[in-house]
Amino acid sequence: MGELKWYVVRSVSGQEKKAKTYLETEIGRHGLSDLVPQVLIPVEKVFEMRNGKKRVRERNLYPGYIIIHADLSHGEVDHIITSTPGVIGFLSDKEGKAANQNTKPVPLHISEVNRILGVVDEAEEQTAQLETPFVVNELVKVVDGAFSGFSGTVSEVFEERKKLNVIVKIFGRSTPMELSYTQVEKES
Repeated sequence: MGELKWYVVRSVSGQEKKAKTYLETEIGRHGLSDLVPQVLIPVEKVFEMRNGKKRVRERNLYPGYIIIHADLSHGEVDHIITSTPGVIGFLSDKEGKAANQNTKPVPLHISEVNRILGVVDEAEEQTAQLETPFVVNELVKVVDGAFSGFSGTVSEVFEERKKLNVIVKIFGRSTPMELSYTQVEKES
C-alpha cells in the first residue's frame, strides 16, 4: 500500500458539489474508502445584506476544482476518479495543465495543502466576512437600530473593525453615526 497524498481534480465549474457527491458514491460503491478517505471543496463563508436581512452563503475558493486525499498506487483509483461524471481530470504539472493517460498526477506540496486547509479551517472558525465592502461617498440605507429606514452617505470605512461612519440627515441636520457593516445595506 502506498501513501495518501493530496491531489487537485478539475471539475465542471458550478458542478463541484454534484461531482463531489458522485465521487463519494463511486468510491464507496467500489469499497475504496481506505484509499480515498477525503474529498473536499475549499469554501469560505460570506454574508451579504439582502432586503435588510443578513444572508450567509458559502463561496468556492477555487471554482472548478476539488481537493482529494488519495493513494493512487492502486491502479483502479485514478480511473474511477477520472471517469466520474462532472470530473474533467487531475491537475498535473506546474503550468496547471491537466494530466493525460501518459502523465501521472502530481500531488500538492504539504505547504500548499496546509495553506488550503488552513483557509478552510479559518472559514469554519471565523464569523462570516462581508462580501461587498463599502466605499467613501457611497449611499447606504440603515436597516438595523434606532435609525432604521434612514439613508446616508459613507464618510469613513474602518475595514479592520467592519464599521462605517455614516452621515445621516435627521430633521434637516447632518448627523455622523458609527454603524457596523451589518446595520446598513447599499442603496439600489
